[in-house]
Amino acid sequence: MTGDEDDLTFPAPAQARRPNRTQWAAVTAVALALLFAGGAVTVASAEREEAPGTPSTASADAGFARDMSVHHQQAVEMSFIVRDRTQDEEVRRLAYDIANTQANQRGMMLGWLDLWELPKVQSGVEPMAWMGMGGSGDTGPLDGALMPGMATNAQLDELRKASGREAEILYLKLMTEHHRGGVHMAQGCVQKCSVDIERNLAQGMVDAQESEILLMANMLKKRGAA
Repeated sequence: MTGDEDDLTFPAPAQARRPNRTQWAAVTAVALALLFAGGAVTVASAEREEAPGTPSTASADAGFARDMSVHHQQAVEMSFIVRDRTQDEEVRRLAYDIANTQANQRGMMLGWLDLWELPKVQSGVEPMAWMGMGGSGDTGPLDGALMPGMATNAQLDELRKASGREAEILYLKLMTEHHRGGVHMAQGCVQKCSVDIERNLAQGMVDAQESEILLMANMLKKRGAA
C-alpha cells in the first residue's frame, strides 16, 4: 500500500447515546406532521371519489354530444363532396378546414359519450329534445334533414351532380345554413350544458362558425351569388 492509502481512515462508530428531551420532541413533531399529511391525502381522495357523477343519458351534455356529432358528420360529408367537384383553391381550402375541424370535434364528443358510458344513439328520443325541440320542425324530419341547417338528401344529390362554380355556390349556401343551425345548437349547449370543457367547446363552435358565415357571404358575393 502507498503512503496515501495508509492515511485513509474511517471514523470510528459514534457511541450510542439516548436522545434528549429536545430530540424526542422534534421526532414526535415530524411523526405527527406525516400522520396529518397522510390523513389530508386520504380526505382529498375521498372528496374526488364523491364528486358529482357523469351526465345522464337525458342530459343536455349527452344530447348535444349526440346531435352535434350527427350534424358535424354531414358538414364533413359535404366538404368532401365539393372537394371533388371544383378546382377552386379558396373553396377547397375552406372545405378542408371545415372537414378537419368538425371531424376532430366529432371525435371529441363521441369520446365523451364513451367516457360517460352513454349510448351514441338514443332510441325513441327525437333530435334536439335536450333543447326542448323535436326534429327540424312541427312535422318532423324532412328528407334526411334531422336538425336545423342540415341539408336534405335531395340537396346532397344536387351537390354531387354539380361542378365548378355551380358546385361552389351550392356548397357555400348549404354550408351557411348548416353553420346557422350549428350555431343555434351550440348556443343551446352554452346555456344548458353542465360540463365545463363541453360548454367551452360549444362556445368555440359559435365563434368559429359565425366567423365562417361572414367569410362564406364574401365568397358568395365574389361569385355573383346572393
